[in-house]
Amino acid sequence: MTTPRPALDPELCELLADMPLMSQLSPEVLAQLRQLPSTPVEPLLAHRQVDRREVTVPAKDGVPIPLSVFSPANTDRTGAAPCVYWMHGGGMVMGDRFSQIDIPLEWLDEFGAVVVSVDYRLAPEATGTALVDDCYQGLLWVAEHAAELGIDPSRIVVAGASAGGGLAAGVTLLARDLGTPAIAAQMLICPMLDHRNTSTSSRQYSGGPGVWTREMNEFGWRAVLGDLTDQEVPAYVSPALADDLSGLPTTYIDTGSAEVFRDEDTDYATRIWAAGGQTELHVWAGGFHGFDTLYPQARISATARRTRTAWLARILLPDSAA
Repeated sequence: MTTPRPALDPELCELLADMPLMSQLSPEVLAQLRQLPSTPVEPLLAHRQVDRREVTVPAKDGVPIPLSVFSPANTDRTGAAPCVYWMHGGGMVMGDRFSQIDIPLEWLDEFGAVVVSVDYRLAPEATGTALVDDCYQGLLWVAEHAAELGIDPSRIVVAGASAGGGLAAGVTLLARDLGTPAIAAQMLICPMLDHRNTSTSSRQYSGGPGVWTREMNEFGWRAVLGDLTDQEVPAYVSPALADDLSGLPTTYIDTGSAEVFRDEDTDYATRIWAAGGQTELHVWAGGFHGFDTLYPQARISATARRTRTAWLARILLPDSAA
């Protein structure tokens, strides 16, 4: 019996018809995917006035973690700039700091934001808290070098898509519990939040090919968690496990109605509200996982991106008519 699913947005459905889809991941398939060319960042920078800087930051175990810093090249701005600290997607097993970088670069254009993207280590080579710790160490470096980078330390936003959205949520929990650094807001785009993989939407997107299926999600989580039992999994790695979601910065969460993470994402927003926090939640009707990254030209994608930018404007430019 086929599990009923929300219909895809008609335009997305037509676009997706030309994309090769998979049902599962395996170590062999992952090795092949990792050999594909990485996202070229140069074409995205070619039409922008951007200063680019590459730095490395030591992880907790001393391994160098690369960061890319993109700053507006214009020198006539007054005052310190906001910062978007970006964590890429890829199921915690793929991608690099340039994956989906077009999303935060739009905020460099719009707000003059400094964009910093972190190349955290990937599973299964890195496991447990290593990935979120890498991201947190990079964020600490940004906060500590705010003056040097021309960043306003009171306007640092953590953001990420898919696995990066889950890591952004984990970093925000870490920063809250450790008391530093200050985070103005978190932007969680179709975030990967719950290793348990038991929601209705998880089951709906199982047993067939897709952009990101329940089976692919299980592979990603196994790669990160190894043999840890549910009781041993840290909430910083699987943020849906956090008992207490109070004291978090204002949050934006979006997801598609036709994707595996829909229910864990809406539940996370609901629990932030229940703890007295503020979240803006958007569930895009007919959107599959990562729809606006894969097909930014689609009408629903353009709307989703405009909506995020408008929310950020209210956070970063509260006195502006924007």
